[in-house]
Amino acid sequence: MPIENRPLREQVKEELIKRLGRGTIATNEPINEGQLATELGVSRTPLREALITLEREGVITSDRGKGFRFTPLSAQEFRDLTAIVAALEALALESSDPERLRATAPRLLEEARAFSAPQAPHDVIERYDDAWHDLLLSGCTNDRLMKLITSMKVTMHRYERVALGDTDILERSAVEHERIAECLQRGDIDAAVAALKENWNSGMHRILEHFKD
Repeated sequence: MPIENRPLREQVKEELIKRLGRGTIATNEPINEGQLATELGVSRTPLREALITLEREGVITSDRGKGFRFTPLSAQEFRDLTAIVAALEALALESSDPERLRATAPRLLEEARAFSAPQAPHDVIERYDDAWHDLLLSGCTNDRLMKLITSMKVTMHRYERVALGDTDILERSAVEHERIAECLQRGDIDAAVAALKENWNSGMHRILEHFKD
């Protein structure tokens, strides 16, 4: 795992979520901390800190004397996470400077129209969606709110892989991104917030169609 200039526990946490999403770490099986630390190239301290954080977020569970294990995917948890992230992003959008939003709208629209889901691998799609939403909310100055959103979305990524390969989901999401950007171009923040919530809600239902609880 390459080391970046930010807290190691955060990097380890994100790497664990990615591995879980890719299926390289099985759910409901004990986590071998020593082996995992060696694979990641870190000491057990940042690994344990990351595991404790993930436990607080409900991604993993711990049993006395048995260590940590990843919690199986749950359709209900995904519904709950989606509702929370949609509400938080809506709040961030409402808190953003209107002029900044209007100025950002053309770029948001351009990137939504340029994205080609059938030609992109999943990791590129994931980065596109994150980057688009980051740009959308770049005018929000509430750092604590933005950090909370980022943390919640990292946890959600393992669910999005349930629909891996369904380009229709991604193309429809890009169309919804266009709709949000068009609302911002008109200066209609309320409509943009409503479209953002609908983007999350419709995406949730599309992914749940692939889900086996």
